[in-house]
Amino acid sequence: MSLPGITPQEYSYLQSATQGLNEQQLRTFLMIYSGKRKNPSDMLLFCIIGLFLVPGLQRFIIGQIGMGILYLLTAGLCFIGSIIDIVNHKTLAFEHNQRMVFESMQMVRMSNF
Repeated sequence: MSLPGITPQEYSYLQSATQGLNEQQLRTFLMIYSGKRKNPSDMLLFCIIGLFLVPGLQRFIIGQIGMGILYLLTAGLCFIGSIIDIVNHKTLAFEHNQRMVFESMQMVRMSNF
């Protein structure tokens, strides 16, 4: 699997999630998943931009619209939430990627390849 910035934790999660897929299903899964996943280093960049320019940007990007609006209206929860997101950027990316693995697997199974 050639995904940029993949962590060992994410790699082992992907291996366990894709067990039992044939070659065509695995290619389809990787194509779908690579378009949806967030690289942890990109997430760090989004968190820094969220701290200084657009509070909550990182939350909007990972699909947490309610938290993004809350961060936007409270200046990143008075900057504390944004700083915590910078520290936990790898966790934010991994949790988002776990949801994307689940969605991608459902799409592959529904396509009947």
